Amino acid sequence: MNFEFATAARIIFGAGKLKELRSIAGEFGQRALFVQSQSAAPATALAALPNCVPFPVTGEPTIELIRAGIRLAKQEQCDVVVSLGGGSVIDAGKAIAVLLTNGGDPLDYVEVIGKGQAITKPGLPFIAIPTTAGTGAEVTRNSVLYSPAHHVKVSLRGQHLLPRVALVDPELTDHLPPAITANTGLDALTQLIEPFISCRANPLTDALCRDGMHRVARSLRRAYATGATDARVDMALASLFGGLALANAGLGAVHGFAAPLGGMYDAPHGALCAALLPAVMTVNERELQRRGGCLALQRFEEVRQIVGDLAELGRALEVKPLRELGVRRAEFPVIINKAAVASSMKGNPVQLTPGQLGEILDLAW
Repeated sequence: MNFEFATAARIIFGAGKLKELRSIAGEFGQRALFVQSQSAAPATALAALPNCVPFPVTGEPTIELIRAGIRLAKQEQCDVVVSLGGGSVIDAGKAIAVLLTNGGDPLDYVEVIGKGQAITKPGLPFIAIPTTAGTGAEVTRNSVLYSPAHHVKVSLRGQHLLPRVALVDPELTDHLPPAITANTGLDALTQLIEPFISCRANPLTDALCRDGMHRVARSLRRAYATGATDARVDMALASLFGGLALANAGLGAVHGFAAPLGGMYDAPHGALCAALLPAVMTVNERELQRRGGCLALQRFEEVRQIVGDLAELGRALEVKPLRELGVRRAEFPVIINKAAVASSMKGNPVQLTPGQLGEILDLAW
């Protein structure tokens, strides 16, 4: 029963809350680096931040993009960083904010391909505003960056990556088309299921995961089919709860695979998670049964009772298998080797062998 729970200093949730951005940002500084996506939402935020420096993020945040953001923020003497967009935009803002004060290069701090140095100083004040309901990046303590040179996604990690403010306005997800609603929504579901069955689960994250799974079960299909307002609110909350849970209880094999696959193929993170989730659950449950993990198995049954058949949900949301996302069977050995050492694997409820990892890929392919 020993655990720690850490999150953003302040969480603000509600429809129309974006209108409060100017006063919130003004509490931290006078000149914002405004890290933005290309959706319609940033225009509203720009109007709320008259003295800001726009910094667009059009794809996965790369090491070089972070370097460029740091240079621009220094040049323009920015004293606060605001990100408005999906997980990639928020991760870019986190990295820029924290590296502005810690100095050095991103490669000094990232895991796997870098030096993995600890981030020891608080970053510039950072405000995270999600425009999708999936990643929960507004309340996580890592930033996922892509290195084209290494064909891999890696993370900056540490308490100082937690935003000062997470501002979640469900109205910002109203524009999402059905396919993105499905992929991001299934990412949110994965980030509720994996911490719930994680070997690092705790009572606080359990409560968040249970509530979040119920919200996904009753609202994801409606958000996908009709975009109903109450369904959007449920999914925004579910995404937030998933971010809170994963930051404090870890993830599992779905994200252990998604990290290397995202670096190797041009496929959305949420789509990869959606394709992998049923297969990972099947193999994990079977291996726990084989090894006698009775208490852990109760969690799988509870997930089924709340969410239902994951494979059927995937079919209803038109989830594509891995082969249709560009994953090549010939590269399975490389994918397995990379997934086996991914940090997310540490939270998986059972240690999987290379053969079992290969079986997951076969099932999801």
